[in-house]
Amino acid sequence: MPRLFGTDGVRGLANRDLTADLALGLAQAAAAVLTQGRHADELRAAGRRPVAVVARDPRVSGEFLTAAVSAGLASSGVDVLDAGVIPTPAAAFLIDSIGADFGVMISASHNPAPDNGIKFFSFGGTKLPDEVEDRIESFLGRQKLAPVGDGVGRIQRFADAEDRYVVHLLSTLPNRLEGLKVVLDCAHGAAAGVSPETFRDAGAEVVVIGADPDGMNINDGIGSTHLEPLRAAVLEHGADLGIAHDGDADRCLAVDAEGNVVDGDRIMAILALSMHERGRLTDDTLVVTVMSNLGLRRAMAEHGIRVVETKVGDRYVLEALAAEGLALGGEQSGHVIMTEFATTGDGVLTGLHLAAELNRTGKSLAELASVMTVYPQVLVNVRGVDHNALHDDAEIAAAVTAAEAELGDSGRVLLRPSGTEPMVRVMVEAAEQETAERHAAALAEVVRQRLGSGTAS
Repeated sequence: MPRLFGTDGVRGLANRDLTADLALGLAQAAAAVLTQGRHADELRAAGRRPVAVVARDPRVSGEFLTAAVSAGLASSGVDVLDAGVIPTPAAAFLIDSIGADFGVMISASHNPAPDNGIKFFSFGGTKLPDEVEDRIESFLGRQKLAPVGDGVGRIQRFADAEDRYVVHLLSTLPNRLEGLKVVLDCAHGAAAGVSPETFRDAGAEVVVIGADPDGMNINDGIGSTHLEPLRAAVLEHGADLGIAHDGDADRCLAVDAEGNVVDGDRIMAILALSMHERGRLTDDTLVVTVMSNLGLRRAMAEHGIRVVETKVGDRYVLEALAAEGLALGGEQSGHVIMTEFATTGDGVLTGLHLAAELNRTGKSLAELASVMTVYPQVLVNVRGVDHNALHDDAEIAAAVTAAEAELGDSGRVLLRPSGTEPMVRVMVEAAEQETAERHAAALAEVVRQRLGSGTAS
C-alpha cells in the first residue's frame, strides 16, 4: 500500500481521495500522536488542553475539510483556533508565535481547485519529519482519544490571525518600500488579503491581480505557475517589479520591469548576496536542491558563498538549514526559506525582502538578477521504466560519465528516479541550449533502452 503522506502532507481530489471521513480520522490520529510524551505530561500538569491552529486556502472544499479536521481535534480533547483563510507560512508563524501545540493547514498549494490537502505542523511551527507522519498514518483506524465532559476541545475563531501575521512581516523589513510600484499576483488564493495589505503598509504603490477568490478559481491561469498575466500587468502599469504567489502563498516568483521572469534561483542569489553584505548570511552558506541552476552555484562561488545541496523538496532544504543553523535556502520553484523570520517557505516575506533590496541598493530587479547567468537547463522525463534499477546500471553510469567529461566545468548532468511513478528524470545543463538538448536526448535514450521500453517527454 503506498504511503498516505507525500512530500508535503496528504493530497488528493477533494471528496473522492481526500474525504471528510479521512480528514476526521487524520485529525484524530494526529491528536493522539502529537499530544503524547513529555509535552503531554506538561499539559496535564498545567491543567490545560492542547491547542491547535487550523487554517486553509480559499478552495470551496476547504470549508467541509476544515469542519472535519476541527471536529476530529475537538473530539480528541484539543482546543481549536480557526484562523480562516491565511497563507501556509502565516499558519506556521502563528503556531510558533502563540505557543500552540501543533497546527493544521488545509491546502493543495499550486494544484487546481478540485484538489486539496492536509499538512500538519508541530510545536514551533515546523513541518513533521517522515517518521512522525508515518506514526499518524499508523494510528488511522485505531482507538481514538475520546474525552467526555470538560475534556472535549472547544472551537473558536482566531480573530486577529491575519493582523498578527502582517505586523510580523513588516517587522522583518530592513528598509521601507516607498517609491516602488509593485504588481502582486495573488493567484486567487490565500495571499489575496494579506499580501496587498502588507506591501501597502510597507510604503509601496500596489497594483493587484488575482485577488478575487471564489472557491474555484485558485491557480486558474494565474499565479506563480502562470506568469503571463503578471508580465502583462507589469508592462501595462510601468511597475518596478511583479511578485507572483501560488495558492497558499509559500512560493514567490518575480518579473522585472521589462517583463523578464526572475525565478527562485535568482531570487536566492539576490537575497544571499544582500545578506552576505549585511552580515546576515550564517556561515556564508546557501542551501539549494539538486535542481538549482549551475549558474547559481557559480555566482555564489565568485562571492565566497558556500552552497549546500539537498534532494528536491523544501522539507529537505529545511532539514539542512536546521542541521547547521543556517539562514537561507530554497528551491528554483520559488520556495525560499529565511529562517531568521520563518519556519517554512514564505512567498510574501520573500517578495517583501526582494522589493526592499531594490530600494536599499537603488538598482533595478534586472540589475540585481544579472549577478547570475542562467545556464540552459533541459529536462526529459523517461516514463514507464524500471526507475529503481537506475543507479545499478553500469552502461547508464558510463554514459553519464562520458557526457560529464564532454561538458566539463561548463555543464552538469543529473539523473534521478521519480519517487511516485516508474519514471527517470534526465536533466542536463550546458552553456548552449543545443548542447544541453543533445546530451539530454542521448542520455534519455540510454535510460529507455537499458531500463525498459518507456517513452520520453
